[in-house]
Amino acid sequence: MRIAVLGAGSMGHGIAQVSAMAGHDVVLRDIEDDLVDDGIAGIRENLRGGVERDKVTEAEMAATLDRIEGTTDLEAAVADADLVIEAVPEEMDLKKDVFSDVEDAAGEETVIASNTSSLSVTEMASALDRPERAVGLHFFNPPHLMDLVEIVIAEQTDDRTEAFAVDYVRDVGKEDVVVRDSAGFATSRLGLALGLEAIRMVEEGVASPAAIDEAMTLGYGYPMGPIELGDHVGLDVRLHIAEHLREELGERFKPPQALRRKVRAGKLGKKTGEGFYVWEGGDRVAMSGDWGGVDE
Repeated sequence: MRIAVLGAGSMGHGIAQVSAMAGHDVVLRDIEDDLVDDGIAGIRENLRGGVERDKVTEAEMAATLDRIEGTTDLEAAVADADLVIEAVPEEMDLKKDVFSDVEDAAGEETVIASNTSSLSVTEMASALDRPERAVGLHFFNPPHLMDLVEIVIAEQTDDRTEAFAVDYVRDVGKEDVVVRDSAGFATSRLGLALGLEAIRMVEEGVASPAAIDEAMTLGYGYPMGPIELGDHVGLDVRLHIAEHLREELGERFKPPQALRRKVRAGKLGKKTGEGFYVWEGGDRVAMSGDWGGVDE
């Protein structure tokens, strides 16, 4: 199968990697050569890490990279694709424009998918002349390590497209959960509810971020606490999703002021070096000094 992935950021290049590792030919497309190059470099770095941990062989690494090509040409990327997955920024108008442009350049049977974590796939599909071929494929970050893909069925998605999506997800070695299109789907909606409540608990002085996260990891077996997870995802991303779900589902998703303050200060989490925690070299080294309570 030939797969086009649009957007070479962390999600896009991760999706390209898992698709190529499963034996598919992949085109990774972004709007600038430097972005494409960075995406392919990210794939190479992921694979090298796998080799060092004895999870990937040198031969598998070479074969995977051989199956991936990069381009800035949208038409060339999607012309012969069986599946196109967009992984562009979470902006509805942009995603609808991408869907429309893909349909103009792709074949009539091409399945067009979105990696959105919360936006309406039904609305995206409305930009297509043949909306029945639209579906959501919500991978989790980082795609090459996370097992789950949430398959989101829009109101227009037909049975062929749903079956195609399920087969693809299983073929690339992931576990699928099929959900109907609703604000936040299943995972983002539940995960965000927990994360926002954890931040409110910090605001109220119930406990520190570290204490809340430790309670959830040790007491409930979570691999990562909800506040640390927000730092990983990006607090700006958390705020954006919260505002979207507040519009769709009501005031229970109102963003806490502590979250807004962090974003206004540019303290977005791991990617900026500080959020509710301080990060160095990708590792959590301390709580932020302005988390809102007394240091432990």
